[in-house]
Amino acid sequence: MPGILQQLQETSSFIKSLYPHTPQVGIVLGSGLGNFAQEIQVEKEIPYEAIPHFPVSTVEGHHGKLIFGELGGKKVVVMAGRFHFYEGYTPEQVVYPIRVMKHLGIGYLLLSNAAGGVNPAFKVGDLMVITDHISLSTINPLIGKNHSELGPRFPDMSEPYSKALIKKVRAIAAAAGIKLQEGVYFGVTGPTFETRAEYKLIHRLGGDAVGMSTVQEVIVAIHMGLPVFAVSVITDIGIREEDNIITHEEVLQAAKEAEPKLTIIFKQLVAGL
Repeated sequence: MPGILQQLQETSSFIKSLYPHTPQVGIVLGSGLGNFAQEIQVEKEIPYEAIPHFPVSTVEGHHGKLIFGELGGKKVVVMAGRFHFYEGYTPEQVVYPIRVMKHLGIGYLLLSNAAGGVNPAFKVGDLMVITDHISLSTINPLIGKNHSELGPRFPDMSEPYSKALIKKVRAIAAAAGIKLQEGVYFGVTGPTFETRAEYKLIHRLGGDAVGMSTVQEVIVAIHMGLPVFAVSVITDIGIREEDNIITHEEVLQAAKEAEPKLTIIFKQLVAGL
């Protein structure tokens, strides 16, 4: 098995043979947010299974292809479908596409996800700008040998989400009349939704929303020096006294309904970079 640096070289060489342009922005679409890709002037689509060393997405609501094209006048690469630790992938596989996008030349990474609301002030359909995260319940993807060509052994995580990008998004949302929540994303492995006791614990530990993705991707992005903006679509409310059963179908529906607001934000943010 070739090492990570050789794998990245082989993957990026294959992609560049099909799409020679350099994308400026990388975008990852979360559960139920795949329709956002319709906003892109598509120049090339590459299914994951065709890409050397790429995992293949197995989750409903994740399409499983890299989309290259233009959005807001910028060249972008979009992951329609991401990878999750709970699917059985290693942390290294989960974050491999982020490393590839950096290798292709992106200067910014925009992430979206579907998350459970923990903050009692949140409602289903809210957009929460992630200002920080808690990763204690996830496996760090940087465990193991460090490759200095990719980043330092001990990356600083004091600003995992770019304050400058968050400031831009606040202005975009205010101008468009979109209400934004802000808060801390608590990463878990999944695939089970949280118990009542776990929701209460996460709330006490400082989490405003909880989800099964994003954290590992952000760690690797920061390791490589990529500025990150991330937003959660609140698709269910975890802390409630009545019926607490949550289904994946409900999550996808809530994400779909919030998608137009997310589209405005991502489109205008990319245009302003």
